[in-house]
Amino acid sequence: MSGRVDSMEGVFERHSVDVFVESTNSIQSALSFCEAAIESKAHVVLMNAEVDLAFGPYLMKLAREQGVLMSSDAGDQHGVLAKMIEEIELWGFEVVQAGNIKGFLNEYATAESLAHEAKIRNLNPVQCCAYTDGSKLSIEMAVLGNAFGYVPTKAGMEGPRAQKVEEALEFFDFDSYPKEGVVDYLLGAEPGGGVYVVGKSASEFQKPYLKYYKLIKTGDDKEGDYYLFYRPYHLCHLETPQVIYKVVEEGEALLAPWKGRVTEVYAYAKGDFPAGTKIEEAIGSDVVYGMIGKVAESQGQVPQAVLECEGEKPVLERAVVKDQAIVFDDVKWPDRSLLDKYLMPENLPSQ
Repeated sequence: MSGRVDSMEGVFERHSVDVFVESTNSIQSALSFCEAAIESKAHVVLMNAEVDLAFGPYLMKLAREQGVLMSSDAGDQHGVLAKMIEEIELWGFEVVQAGNIKGFLNEYATAESLAHEAKIRNLNPVQCCAYTDGSKLSIEMAVLGNAFGYVPTKAGMEGPRAQKVEEALEFFDFDSYPKEGVVDYLLGAEPGGGVYVVGKSASEFQKPYLKYYKLIKTGDDKEGDYYLFYRPYHLCHLETPQVIYKVVEEGEALLAPWKGRVTEVYAYAKGDFPAGTKIEEAIGSDVVYGMIGKVAESQGQVPQAVLECEGEKPVLERAVVKDQAIVFDDVKWPDRSLLDKYLMPENLPSQ
C-alpha cells in the first residue's frame, strides 16, 4: 500500500482493502472507520470489543447489505469461547455456561489509583481501569451473549472466588439455568488468563467413554451430567489471523450478534457524585463502572458505551450515590451524536 492519506476513511477511498481489523478501544471513531470499511466492501474484524458490543447489530446489518462479513476477533476471551463452543456443541454437548476467569476485581478503581500498575504493565491507566473495575469483563461476556443468547443470572454475573477452574462445577446451580445458557466468571482461579465452558450430556451411552477420557464432571457416575472444558490461555493478536482466514476463505464469521441485543453493559456509579459531575471517560471511568445485564430488564438504564463521547462530555443532571444504576434521566448529553447513533432502530432489539 502506497500513497499518503490524511484519514482512515481515505485509506478505503484510495486502496483496495480485503479485511479491516479494528483494534483501537475507541467507540465513536472506530464506528466511522468500520462504516467506511464496509461501504468499500471490506470485511471487518473487531478486536475492539467496545464497538463490537455498542454497534455490533448495526454493523452486522450494514455488512450483510454490502455482501461482506463482520466478525468478532478470535483471540480475546469471547472469541476463544466461541471456538470452544462450536467444538463442544459438535461433540453433542449442550452448553449451559460460558465462563471467563478474572484475576482481580475492584469496581471502584480509578485511573489515578492504577497509574503505577499501568506503568508496570505498559498500559494506559484508563485502559487498566477498565480491566480492573470489571467493565471489560462484562463487555466481553455481553458480546458472547448477544451471539448465542446467553444471559447473566444477575447484573454483573455471580463471579464466585475460586482457587482453580475445576471449582466451577461446585459453585453454580446449573439445574436452575434458563435453557439458553448463561455467561459468568470465576474470580482468582487458576489458570489465570484462561476460559472455560460447562456442557451437559445426559447420554448413558457416552458416560463410560467420557469417564475413560477423564473428563471432569459433577457428581458420581450416576448423578453427574455436567462436564468441564477449559483452555488455560488466550493469545489475543496471535489468534487474529484465524478469523481473517475464516471470513475471507470460509465466508463465515466466528462470532457476531446473531441473537440481537440480548445483553448490554450498563453504567453504575463508583461513588457519591453531585449534579454537574462531568463524565470524562466512561469505560475505565472515575465516575462509572459497567456491569452486564439483561436488556429485557434494563428499565431505562444507560448503556456504558453511550457515555463514551468524543465531543463535549455528558454530565450528571442529578446527584447519584455509590452503586446506583445510572438511568437516562440522570444524564445530560451536550453532544448526542453517539447516543443518537446507538438508538437507531437497526441497532436496537427488535420489538
